[in-house]
Amino acid sequence: MLTCIKCITHVKPISTSILQLPSQIRLFATTSFLRDQQDDKLLAEALRGQTESNGFTPMAPGKQKEKKATAPPRPSSSVLLVSPNNQVLLLQRVKQSSSFASAHVFPGGNVSTFHDGEPPAVESPDRHVDSEVYRMAAIRETFEESGILLARNNGFGRLIEVPEAEREEGRRLVHGDKVPFTQWLAQKGGRADTEGLTPFTRWVTPTNVPKRFTTQMYLYFLPTLSSTPLSGAAQDDSEAEVKIPIPTTDGGLEHTTARFLPASAWLRLAQEGRIILFPPQFFLLHQVAQHFDDLSSPTAYESISRESLPREELEARRKSLLEFVKNGDPPWTEKCISPSVQPPRDGKRREDGRVVLGLNRPGPELEEAKTGRKGVADQCVLVDFKKEGPRRLAVISREEAMGTLPKL
Repeated sequence: MLTCIKCITHVKPISTSILQLPSQIRLFATTSFLRDQQDDKLLAEALRGQTESNGFTPMAPGKQKEKKATAPPRPSSSVLLVSPNNQVLLLQRVKQSSSFASAHVFPGGNVSTFHDGEPPAVESPDRHVDSEVYRMAAIRETFEESGILLARNNGFGRLIEVPEAEREEGRRLVHGDKVPFTQWLAQKGGRADTEGLTPFTRWVTPTNVPKRFTTQMYLYFLPTLSSTPLSGAAQDDSEAEVKIPIPTTDGGLEHTTARFLPASAWLRLAQEGRIILFPPQFFLLHQVAQHFDDLSSPTAYESISRESLPREELEARRKSLLEFVKNGDPPWTEKCISPSVQPPRDGKRREDGRVVLGLNRPGPELEEAKTGRKGVADQCVLVDFKKEGPRRLAVISREEAMGTLPKL
């Protein structure tokens, strides 16, 4: 989840010592200082835009405000749920939401001690590590928000199927904390499929906002469907007969729509301004699209083919994505990202008006604990922060973002 970073508005006066320097050195020092002033001004503008875009009111320029203690990040989980034909589920938040209003998001939410167990203490680095608590929250929230139950039958081990009326009653009971999620599942003869979740980055909110989160992202693959068995497959083909319910909203409590679409289709809709995606969702969908959508180039989201794929090709693309996620330095299962607006270079804003989000830092809690956790060093997100939400997003290399690509 992405939220704002504290606005930087205070600038120190030029030191009188600069005036005492020789003229040539004084000119260089003054020019450098004025360039730093311009950098600070542009950065402050970008941060104010980011604050407003995320639903918060930025502090008035020049207004001094008593510094408050940093809010601890709340543990939460989110799932990139992949359909039988390799599409991704997104839900649209209600307009009245206190965060990410009207945006399209992955199913997910806060860890509940009542349902999921006790998360690690605020001061513990383990609070930012994948665990059974985060996995239970991911599966429970997906059920509450979409009606899709990521659970296995205790007897046969296949995905459990619960009649629609019982599912809907269960959603209401679990959402209202009337019965523990694990207890309700056990009554239906099932257990949460926590082993089916694959970690896919963690996102930590920057420090100066009222609501901070440490969000564990996961991938989950619903079984591919086909009347033709996989040749030489170790997978139990009985999974192909499981009926996957159509995702539905939670009745308007938090979301107004729920829909599967190809990752590239979601990305294109965001770039056309037809939906709102925040940078974490856009960035992860971009990674998925590279493996699922056979694009002519990494950002040619419109080049996705409309042809249906055989089951073996669907499985091959899933394997490609999983291999990608489990590799890297660190692997994507371990990457921890706290997005930060990068200062403009040489006092110049980008010609297109967008700002650069760096993704390489893991957040202050993990940096202070010297855990060695890292984010993504070689990619950045471009974004235009508008009052209604982020617009004109794009994923680019860090070299391109910083203007350090070698000239041809």
